[in-house]
Amino acid sequence: MCFAPSRPKRDVVILGLTGAIGAGKSVAARMFLYEGAAVFDADAAVRGLIGSGGVAVAAVETAFPGCGEDGPGGRGIDRAALARRVFGDGEATDRLENILHPLVHEAEAGFLCRAAARRARLAVLEVPLLFETGGDRRCDAVAVVWAPAFVRARRVLKRPGMTPKLFAAIRARQMPADDKLRRADFVIPAGIGRAVTLRRVRRIVRMLDGCRGLRWPPRPLPRR
Repeated sequence: MCFAPSRPKRDVVILGLTGAIGAGKSVAARMFLYEGAAVFDADAAVRGLIGSGGVAVAAVETAFPGCGEDGPGGRGIDRAALARRVFGDGEATDRLENILHPLVHEAEAGFLCRAAARRARLAVLEVPLLFETGGDRRCDAVAVVWAPAFVRARRVLKRPGMTPKLFAAIRARQMPADDKLRRADFVIPAGIGRAVTLRRVRRIVRMLDGCRGLRWPPRPLPRR
């Protein structure tokens, strides 16, 4: 883990929160929020970017014609139509991610600025593709939410519009769950009851309290 004992003036500690689809990341994130952490939801940021009046709508609609729709706040993206165009097509997925990921990173940086201004002790970045996009390098530590494969599948296939084919395509873009566990600083079980999950979240919060983050604010590169 990349944080140090606290000093009189400490920076916010950044905890990456990730896991396989259906693992229970959102539940764990709400628990961190309840425990006083500032929480950034990358999926919510994406929904805002491509929702009605979102700043990424024009670029996404240009890249994927026919996926746009009119909304109460302006033009937006039909997420179901976009999913049908993208998932299962690696080139199309890469094109979409090249549009969205830089904007999500900007939103994340703004969130961290606000968290630091409020003197938050812990900032949690809930990012499904944290390892896949190298986002773990921006974190002081990473917690991986884990649930058995059959539990994850049951949860995901209950979602509106989800199909086994789409589920398989999403999993194919993610790092295997076992690899994420091997890279984790903390593991949060989320398949055997919420009380167990909450106890682990509280333990992580206690462990990080009093630590000094080393990732925010970003340090300038040393001069040569």
